[in-house]
Amino acid sequence: MKKKTLIYITGATGIGKTKVSILLANKLNSEIISSDSRQFYKEMTVGTSVPSANDLKTVKHHFIQHMSVVEDYSIGNYEKDCIKIINEKFKIHDLLIMTGGSGMYADSVLYGLDEFPNINKKIRNNLISLFRKKGIGCLQEKLKEKDPIYYRKIDLNNHQRIIRALEVCIFTGKTYSSFLKKRKANRIFNIKILIIEEDRNKLYKKINNRVDLMIKNGLEKEAKSLIKYRDKNSLQTVGYKEFFDFFNGNITKDEAILKIKKNTRNYAKRQITWNKKYKNAIRISPNTSLNKILKLIN
Repeated sequence: MKKKTLIYITGATGIGKTKVSILLANKLNSEIISSDSRQFYKEMTVGTSVPSANDLKTVKHHFIQHMSVVEDYSIGNYEKDCIKIINEKFKIHDLLIMTGGSGMYADSVLYGLDEFPNINKKIRNNLISLFRKKGIGCLQEKLKEKDPIYYRKIDLNNHQRIIRALEVCIFTGKTYSSFLKKRKANRIFNIKILIIEEDRNKLYKKINNRVDLMIKNGLEKEAKSLIKYRDKNSLQTVGYKEFFDFFNGNITKDEAILKIKKNTRNYAKRQITWNKKYKNAIRISPNTSLNKILKLIN
């Protein structure tokens, strides 16, 4: 029996993944699985650029606003739930589309999760205490010292990710990066990776324009409604963190908006770096025609 195929469409934030995914899913009569970990949460609409109501009607989507920011949802939960849905949907489809910019979540589905040891909770509690007393800069310096490779890859503004890496380093005496990708899951489907790429200057202009549109569409109001959840991992997200600083009087509103644009551009850089590792990926532009994409994936 012919193997089924999962087509993974990725690229930097704001580059047009949603548009390409919907065009392709429509043409192939398929469904879309989101691997954007911030679009999981129903309270986060404006700041995560979830697909429009019309897009969601046009093509069946999975893992879009299916839970609340108050719920804990790990990458392990996602891998398990995602593989279950993929297996179910392959009973009726030959091809499925996965799209998003959260590389670790996508890789958990494509290649399986890395195996980490169980960590003594006291180490995590000590790191959390350190963060509260001295701030994120102290954690960043510790990670740079203990695992410079992972330090260059990670979102350095996400204190929970840094704490996770540090607790593994401290407990095992090894680098966090040394545990990554030691094994590959045996997936029963073929994988094709499609990466959308664009000139950096054009991409950054799109990002700045998208942030302006988010502000116009009510990002400030949305962030204010979520400030009581600011310590949740789901809210360690560009667009919300900066407004929380504004609400606390640490920066002006104009400064918050400029920081959102800058931090989004930096996030895009990290995504571009992450995607370089997909050596056999098919690379297209946001303007590549649907017919050409179909030829490339066949």
